[in-house]
Amino acid sequence: MSVQSPAILIEENFPRDGLQNESILFSVSERAALIQQLVACGFRRIQIGSFVSPARVPQMAGTEDVFRLLEPRRDVVYSALVLNRAGLERAAGCGMSHVAVFVSASETHSQRNSGCSVDEGLAAVRDLIRQAKGRGFMVQAGVMNAFGCHFEGTVSTEKVLNMVGAFALEGADEISLADTPGLANPAQVESMVLAVQSLTSLPLTLHLHDTCGLGIANAYAAWKLGVRRFDASCGGLGGCPFIPGASGNIPTEDLAWLFESMGVDVGLDLVQVVEMVKYLETRLGKRLPGRLAHTCLHRAGH
Repeated sequence: MSVQSPAILIEENFPRDGLQNESILFSVSERAALIQQLVACGFRRIQIGSFVSPARVPQMAGTEDVFRLLEPRRDVVYSALVLNRAGLERAAGCGMSHVAVFVSASETHSQRNSGCSVDEGLAAVRDLIRQAKGRGFMVQAGVMNAFGCHFEGTVSTEKVLNMVGAFALEGADEISLADTPGLANPAQVESMVLAVQSLTSLPLTLHLHDTCGLGIANAYAAWKLGVRRFDASCGGLGGCPFIPGASGNIPTEDLAWLFESMGVDVGLDLVQVVEMVKYLETRLGKRLPGRLAHTCLHRAGH
């Protein structure tokens, strides 16, 4: 692992986006221990969970307690997803300093995911950003379905840019574009990234799902345009429960291998990352879709 900051920043999402869809529940102590192992792998950004109703998402129960068990590190950012003011209060109550907020660009998905229209969701997120910034949080604000929708098809660039502009106006520190259904292609990614870059200089993260197998290609297309921040999930664990057939995030180990094989530093110990994937496969009793963990390349040094 590089002593200096890596050229690519990968935010590990499996403690939130991965585990929230699994029927097997992980205890608070187990989740905290896994996050500490991720730190040992070299991750400097980890989304540890979400502040949502435990009745609705029992996999995310006790996110405050998970955070309290983590060793504070100046060089590691622990983030969490918040959906409303109650979630923000919980994040503040346990001492977190970085939160993520999202709104869907799809009317159908917004209703299924959040129970509100896109306009209502955007208004709520704008208010949430104001509240969070007023309390000293760093805020990542994102657009779900930024590259298209499983239910509605094309999402207009103008719609996405209006959202991004609103986030910037409210004081968001970072922007995220999410390919929630995993339907994007590299040409779409290039077009949207260029449009957002022309609108704002805020740091841009891509949250890519791999439903159609183009997630890594999409990450490469964005990297060619200067994007240096990506979300990923060990083994490709995850997916949106409100979109039929949507797969998980791009596998962390495969994304890291893409860049490392080109000589681009990601700051991770790939052997340890693969060991994490193998543990998750054993714990969940299934093979995960990531490829690198099922080859010998991560050990061969090729």
